[in-house]
Amino acid sequence: MPRAVKLSQVRNIGIMAHIDAGKTTTTERILYFSGRTHKVGEVHDGTAVMDWMEQEQERGITITSAATTCQWQDHWVNIIDTPGHVDFTFEVERSLRVLDSAITCLDGVAGVEPQTETVWRQADKYNVPRMVFVNKMDRIGADFQRCVAMVQDRLGAETHVIQLPIHVDGDFRGLVDLIESRSFIWSGDDPESPFEIGPIPADMVDEAELSRETLLENLSNHDDDLLELLLEGEEPSVDMIKSVLRRTTIAGKSVPVLCGSAFRNKGVRLLLDAVVDYLPSPKDVPAITGLKVKSKVVSDEEVSRPADDDAPFAALAFKIATDSYVGQLVYLRVYSGCVKVGNNVWNSTKGRRERLGRLLRMHANQREDIKECFAGDVVAAVGMKGVSTGDTLCLENGQVVLEKIEFPEPVIRIAIEPKTKADQDKLSGALDRLAQEDPSFKVSVDPETGQTLVAGMGELHLEVIVDRLLREFKVTANVGKPQVAYRETVTADAVGDGDFVRPSTTGKGQFAECRLQVSPGETGSGLSIKNSASKNEIPKEFIGAVNHGIENAYLTGPLLGYPMVDLQVEILGGSYDDNDSSEAAFNVASAMAFRAACEKASPELLEPVMEVEIVVPEENMGDIIGQVNAKRGEVRNMDTRATGVSFVTAILPLAGMFGYATELRSSTQGRGTYTMQFAHYASASPEVKRKLLGE
Repeated sequence: MPRAVKLSQVRNIGIMAHIDAGKTTTTERILYFSGRTHKVGEVHDGTAVMDWMEQEQERGITITSAATTCQWQDHWVNIIDTPGHVDFTFEVERSLRVLDSAITCLDGVAGVEPQTETVWRQADKYNVPRMVFVNKMDRIGADFQRCVAMVQDRLGAETHVIQLPIHVDGDFRGLVDLIESRSFIWSGDDPESPFEIGPIPADMVDEAELSRETLLENLSNHDDDLLELLLEGEEPSVDMIKSVLRRTTIAGKSVPVLCGSAFRNKGVRLLLDAVVDYLPSPKDVPAITGLKVKSKVVSDEEVSRPADDDAPFAALAFKIATDSYVGQLVYLRVYSGCVKVGNNVWNSTKGRRERLGRLLRMHANQREDIKECFAGDVVAAVGMKGVSTGDTLCLENGQVVLEKIEFPEPVIRIAIEPKTKADQDKLSGALDRLAQEDPSFKVSVDPETGQTLVAGMGELHLEVIVDRLLREFKVTANVGKPQVAYRETVTADAVGDGDFVRPSTTGKGQFAECRLQVSPGETGSGLSIKNSASKNEIPKEFIGAVNHGIENAYLTGPLLGYPMVDLQVEILGGSYDDNDSSEAAFNVASAMAFRAACEKASPELLEPVMEVEIVVPEENMGDIIGQVNAKRGEVRNMDTRATGVSFVTAILPLAGMFGYATELRSSTQGRGTYTMQFAHYASASPEVKRKLLGE
């Protein structure tokens, strides 16, 4: 089957923004106006095609990135609609990793919001060309120029405004096209409402001329031919302006800014025109590079895979999803080459062969079977059980490993347990499936408490996971805070005796006496045992049993039974009997002596202390320091590494970090993030001791 359109006529775009900026509504209008759908879906009604999950329809938000395809002006446009909530930021990350360009939606009233900054940084990371669509221009308080200024100031982008909004008596009626110097005015808000193309309104002529002059001056900084024309006072052609704007956009040097109201069906067709005119095809972006595989070993030799159907096949698995009808779906971005249904491909990441059972072109959760996929395509494959997110698929005789997708570390953890015995076996399987779909969701078992812990990017993320367990996997579960893994130690020297004497009238008895001294060890030193007993007190053949008894007793502290840390133990002496002494007897006696010594050595309860790095806007520094102090923490360092962004390094008890992700976001309007790792154990506070000891 031949390619449907030329590679130069393919666009792979993502729609990204802060939550509630209108991403999904914009995508729904794109699908309608392109003829992909025949009815406009609405997010607030739960009828949006792209928000197909029950959880998305109920909450009115996008949770998982959804892929679709439409056609516009003989071009094939692959679209991924991404979530805007910070808890699902990984969906944006992996989408931008495989897309060629992106549209950033802004709320015309709110402008650049916290998650807008996050997704913009992600696009910077992958050098994704983008344009800005200032949406919701129909809302009271919408300010287009303020939004443009925020893009320049907060995102540091060079903007090229190519449209201006037209308001009549406060009502958004249309827009001015600055490149072609004309206006588009709609007669109503319905999708089929006609619009009139005409001259710029008289009251906007001066503003439009000034804005167009600014646009041309800015563009001339990137093109000598355009600069020469302007200096000679000549008018550049529309094609020339579009050509320069396209080059600067693809190079990532500038960002075209458009406006409209997706909900009111205004400006979306022109947005699609701009996608075709200014955003890159797969041939316009640099060829993907990876590492060559030689003799089953990944080498340091770089190799590129150009966007060409005749090049060796290479694709990246960027998403795993479970479909109730076809099973596991593997979403692929094909970078080079082509492959047909039934072909074998090589998973160079895992070193195994995979067979393409079916190939699907996805429209949200709807599927369309295709026989072949080509360079530049975004498709889903069925039948590849061994593929994980980030795996590279290629030819076995042309192996390459593409750069993997970086997974963000979870910031919140909770404990989960099945409600019934019947749910016990189903829970682990369901959690494994969910973790395979979403690499930002982690499952682990605490070896000390035995709890199953699930970790994610926020409370909403984990709430959706639990909801999916119930609806999709029919598993009911209880969730709650994980237990803190406390420790115990001693703070003084003490000596303890252990006597294990069991006489027997029928045969061999048990006899062992042991004396030990315990002392505090250095932080992080663990357990050290020194033998000072003479062989006349404890023969060498029993020293191993004594050590074993100490090591076992070390796992249970005298206060609350938590494992102990950082102890020095000296075996002072003991006694034995030629007939009744045994390894078992000395094992028990040494454990008794250890416990007796620890009880007299001023035992102390320890709690885990974490090293936390908090990234916040500079204006929130005072609040963050207050939070650290309130949680019994200590600020170690403060640093400003970027404009308006501060880094705070602190140490805090783990017990105070539960729920901190939500608290931090609330106090910073969603702009703060943090990471943490274990630092050391420290003495628990008097409040914690009283609570745990029941005093």
